[in-house]
Amino acid sequence: MKIENIDIEATIEKAHSLIREDKQLSPATKSMFEIMILIITLLVNRENLNSTNSSKPPSTDPNRKKPPKSKTGKKPGGQKGHVGATLKKIDDPDKVELIKVDRSQLPPGRYRDIGFESRQVFDIDISRIVTEYRVQILEDVNGNQFVAPFPEGVTKAVQYGTGLKAHSVYMSQFQLVPYNRIQDYFTDQLHIPVSEGSIFNFNKEAFRLLAEFENRAKNELIASDLAHADETGINIGGKKRWLHCVSNDYWTAYCPHEKRGTDAMDDMGILSKFKGILCHDHWKPYYKIDCTHALCNAHHLRELTRAWEQDNQQWARKMKDLLETINLKVTEADGALDAQESQKYRLKYRALIKKGEIECPEPIKPRKKGQRGRIKKSKSRNLLERLRDYEQDTLRFMDNESVPFSNNRGENDIRMTKVQQKISGCFRSMDGANIFCRVRGYLSTCRKQGVKSSHALDLLFNGKLPDFLM
Repeated sequence: MKIENIDIEATIEKAHSLIREDKQLSPATKSMFEIMILIITLLVNRENLNSTNSSKPPSTDPNRKKPPKSKTGKKPGGQKGHVGATLKKIDDPDKVELIKVDRSQLPPGRYRDIGFESRQVFDIDISRIVTEYRVQILEDVNGNQFVAPFPEGVTKAVQYGTGLKAHSVYMSQFQLVPYNRIQDYFTDQLHIPVSEGSIFNFNKEAFRLLAEFENRAKNELIASDLAHADETGINIGGKKRWLHCVSNDYWTAYCPHEKRGTDAMDDMGILSKFKGILCHDHWKPYYKIDCTHALCNAHHLRELTRAWEQDNQQWARKMKDLLETINLKVTEADGALDAQESQKYRLKYRALIKKGEIECPEPIKPRKKGQRGRIKKSKSRNLLERLRDYEQDTLRFMDNESVPFSNNRGENDIRMTKVQQKISGCFRSMDGANIFCRVRGYLSTCRKQGVKSSHALDLLFNGKLPDFLM
């Protein structure tokens, strides 16, 4: 490990040697120097953490350089078969403007009209639409009046329409635009006065309308063969809270909670009833769930990189190469290896674990009188034991074609929550967090099933839901 061409490990080892050899130093002074060296070591290790060897996001990498793309031999740009977004002429334009030739600019003579050349300009017209419903009132000879009914949902003298509500929720919950900027948009662009309180009420109405959807999403995830789980910290009213996510390729469910552990999972009402394969990052409370488990190997690759770069663990480098090779072979085999191939790589895996046991042995420290608890182990040792003890869960992707190599699905589904926190800083209340989670779960599910978010919200405020796949 080097920083500005200084070999940190060699420097620290040299400092240790000088302290040991200096007989004039008192035990207290030696202890002080040892503590200083330990602190320096920890700070250096932290300085060398990045997105490839820890859970830090790539945006925090200093002087980040993107790896060069491998050459494919294809020309730059869209390839054959690619669905592009190029404008094309339409047969029924909304407006046709006829431009005639200025005959005064033509030389004298006779001319006849032989047709036209057309060009189309695609533009937008941002405007409000006010619909006034006038119901007829009839009166008989006796003075009795009969009034035609207003359309369903039209209950006030002046009110907002479903399209405006859907658009507001789309901007707030999908595009994550803050309330005051949505208010400015409606006022400046559409000349419609909308208060922040009304915007919140639109979101609250969407939350109420989605109660049935949320129950179905939970039941679909409970019955699924494979699910992904992840959790992340969120700020609610200045306090640290947790957002839990359970999802698969078709459904997404979120839940905010005061706690991170099993109490939150039980209150969410999915994982406590789940019996399929759960893919996660080996957070211990997940193992309290009575189901089959599969571990995220993207996490393993980062931890193995750290063990190799910072602890000089050679077994870790070889294990990382092995997992990447297995993943490549699984992809080439369309999802799963045959039994013979699987056993070959499993034996290689176990052989590397044995090498790791030699290179990174379990610490042997005599316990002091009255000492309790577990003996502290290095991160590399903890990783080694996890890979050893959870071999089946680590390599499950190798034999089961439905199990992915990583928990990327779960992490992708929870990522927009972090974007929301960066934009807004926090949720003002738990009610706001609940609204976000239910609406966002609906929009995420719709996108997975090919339904555009704007259309999904239009359907919702008109009392309908998309035809979801099972």
